[in-house]
Amino acid sequence: MSKRQPTPSGEEKNVTDGGNTPRTRALLEAKGIELFELIADRGELPASDARISQGGEFADALASLIELGLVRKAGDGDSSWVAVDPATVQAQIVAPMTQEGIRLLQESAEWATHFTTLRSAWRRSAPDDERGPFTYVHRPAIQPFVDSLAAECEFEALTAQPQNRRAGGDALAEAIAKEQAMIKRGVTMRTLYQHAARRSSETREYVSAVVAAGGEVRTLDEFFNRMLIFDRRIAVIPSPDGVDVAVAVREPSVVAYLVDVFERAWERGRPFGHGDPSTLKDIASEQRSMTLRMLIEGHSDPAASKRLGVSPRTYAGYVADLKEEYSVDTRFQLGYEIGRSGSSAIDE
Repeated sequence: MSKRQPTPSGEEKNVTDGGNTPRTRALLEAKGIELFELIADRGELPASDARISQGGEFADALASLIELGLVRKAGDGDSSWVAVDPATVQAQIVAPMTQEGIRLLQESAEWATHFTTLRSAWRRSAPDDERGPFTYVHRPAIQPFVDSLAAECEFEALTAQPQNRRAGGDALAEAIAKEQAMIKRGVTMRTLYQHAARRSSETREYVSAVVAAGGEVRTLDEFFNRMLIFDRRIAVIPSPDGVDVAVAVREPSVVAYLVDVFERAWERGRPFGHGDPSTLKDIASEQRSMTLRMLIEGHSDPAASKRLGVSPRTYAGYVADLKEEYSVDTRFQLGYEIGRSGSSAIDE
């Protein structure tokens, strides 16, 4: 289940055999646990039982239990199988994995420290276009560039994220780990989303983990572009050329202006974790006002839904709710009624 592998220094270490252990664990989950419970409940299971014979329902499961040491023969003969205390097996299997995980975390932290030092040295001697007030970063270099800035961040990270949901799975776990690592080393982190982000289970999971670590997250009804600011020294914003190009801004006056923009938006935002009725009512009212504004200004459904951070289908639902509220059947009638109501319709 393990093999020895040389490290770059020549020292050997034990590593989990990726081809065997996952397969054994999968067999344990699929049928092994059921077979173990069967043997434990009965006290023993005859070796002649058809279910554990070759081609039987539990044949592969028995092999996995034998490999893990969770069953043994009742005696010297081949009469029956009995269960073994799982606690003794767990210590032999899980403990080495835990130790290896700790070792890898420490190793990765040391590598990150070394690369941060290298990165700082490279920045000091980088060409003028890399150290100038504006740097254009193209995909696929954008995320590694942002990751390097996050790794070097010393005291504050401000982020504005207009998307209404985060990626899930491994990407979500990786993002949470990075943010938690930043906060743990003393970085103050504040993040802004649009109200629509509250609907995303992935975003809620991310926010829960970050807030628990000490970060702050708020939501806002207004549309805004993505913006990342590290240590009030460098900001990363989208390029007019599209999402495939980002602009790193180092000009102090421009960065200070962007920080001010963020702070003003932050003051208007509502804490993500507040789910009390009054907060939810205020958020619903703000989304209603934003929908009315989009209709009055004549934005198309795709453009309006993007500004609200929702899907076109959800935006259409907002419009349908307004039709019902104003007791009309068409958008033309809705526009007329909104016009008659004047600015008070938006301020309600």
